[in-house]
Amino acid sequence: MTDFDGAAPPPAPEEEFRFPCNECGANMRFEPGTGRLICDHCGNVAELEGGVDDAAEALKENDFEAALSAGVPAAEMEEVRVTPCPNCGARIEFTGADHATECPFCATPVVADTGTQRQIKPAGVLPFVLSESEARAAMTKWLGRLWFAPNGLKDYARKGRKLSGLYTPYWTYDADTKSKYVGMRGVYYYVTKTVMRDGKPTQVRERRTRWTPKSGRVARWFDDVLVLASHSLPKRYTDALEPWDLTKLAPYRPDFLAGFTAEGYQVELDKGYEEARQIMDRQILRDVRADIGGDEQRVMNVSTQVSDVTYKHILLPVWMAAYKFKGKSYRFVVNGQSGEVQGERPYSAIKIAIAVILGLIVAGGVAYVAYLQNGG
Repeated sequence: MTDFDGAAPPPAPEEEFRFPCNECGANMRFEPGTGRLICDHCGNVAELEGGVDDAAEALKENDFEAALSAGVPAAEMEEVRVTPCPNCGARIEFTGADHATECPFCATPVVADTGTQRQIKPAGVLPFVLSESEARAAMTKWLGRLWFAPNGLKDYARKGRKLSGLYTPYWTYDADTKSKYVGMRGVYYYVTKTVMRDGKPTQVRERRTRWTPKSGRVARWFDDVLVLASHSLPKRYTDALEPWDLTKLAPYRPDFLAGFTAEGYQVELDKGYEEARQIMDRQILRDVRADIGGDEQRVMNVSTQVSDVTYKHILLPVWMAAYKFKGKSYRFVVNGQSGEVQGERPYSAIKIAIAVILGLIVAGGVAYVAYLQNGG
């Protein structure tokens, strides 16, 4: 692999964005929660036009069926430099003159290749609210609750490098659904029976279920069904970062990304919709059960008509730490809006052994006391 310092920068995409400081020329970065750009070199600040909360412009919804049949319009596409991480496969976007970085998912060095690719533009972005120090404090508190984690990893994570700010790709889908169903409604009732217990007749109440056929219709408008468009992190982490307040989404602007890394999407538009339909179908089934009512429900068939499907490509903020400790990689992610923390849960064999021994000692002590109290 070519050394970082000697690697030639790849050809730039059609459009590049840089935010040089007008005082010293260094690159400025977006400062979470302030709605401004800041220069870490000289401390100069520049306010963003409109500010971070300017949501006067509605985010454009795109026709899903039209995108599948006729393709995404050229105006909705962009050309970017995206390079897969050689270790974990994450798709890292490069901007400006950058041509080398470290993968935020596994801490592997990544060098941009010489190619570009076209992808659907982000329509909206949820700007970072938490600063790096606030996200680190949330992670430190979370680590403190992991008693079985190795002490060395806790110390390494707390004292190690800064967290990486990453914009993670998502799809959102809107849809109008109308569903017909056929099922059964179960209502509990009770009968009194006489049974023999210890040789004596005893009356007991027995619950039974009366089933009656039920059919009907339910309808629901789905707004912003959220689907992760990346395979770089386990879904159990990213799903657990929810909820996101998508009312704070702002129309996409490159300056929100200044100083941060953006990940290119790996899940294509049509595959994302398949997952969105599964999410919708689960909610529709809950609606059907509620409509059937009763104490229990049996659903034999649901037929759903879906129309007016639209989509957006959006970016959501995540603070991430990828640490290598004793040959293993550990990842922690922090919701850049709410501060929710998720991540690997490493275990210390020594701590587990100590806990087992202590548990046996306590159990033995309890047994001994009980023995003495019983006149042993």
